[in-house]
Amino acid sequence: MNTWKRVLASLLILGGAGAVHAEEPFETFDVDPTKRWEYVADTVMGGVSSGALSFESEDLDSYARLAGTVSTANNGGFIQFRHLLATPLSKGAEGLRLRVRGNGEVYFVHVRTKGTRLPWHYYQAQFETTANWTEIRLPWSAFKPSASLLRDTPAAGKIKSVGVVAYGRDHSAKIDVSEVDFF
Repeated sequence: MNTWKRVLASLLILGGAGAVHAEEPFETFDVDPTKRWEYVADTVMGGVSSGALSFESEDLDSYARLAGTVSTANNGGFIQFRHLLATPLSKGAEGLRLRVRGNGEVYFVHVRTKGTRLPWHYYQAQFETTANWTEIRLPWSAFKPSASLLRDTPAAGKIKSVGVVAYGRDHSAKIDVSEVDFF
């Protein structure tokens, strides 16, 4: 949410007893997102995928854009942007909510917990994109472990990072994310 939207929301909230309080999403990419989000690709393990993370604005929306080419050559196969959580989530959080648009491809969210110690350990949930902004809700039960040693679903209070990932097959990636939140 940009500054103009925040001012308007504040005026509505302060408007009196009849006003409804709207909580801010966890991330809206409008204030210094480069301090919280990082780009990572399979090149850290010898892969050859390429891409970039940029932070854009359109109309009144700010968003993160992940774009590039995912290649499974040389045991690769991902590009992503991720956020390392500074404070734990509430144990009562039931899942993750995103506002996204993309090029019609399937994308993933990877979460890591205190129990995902090896680089190839994470929990993964998939979602599809369209050219229009869409809200995606992913309950923790939608996240599947990448290894048999992990518990069946991630525990909200133990999540330490969230990543939006183009993964697993050769394709062109282009996904925009304007909000990340937990429900």
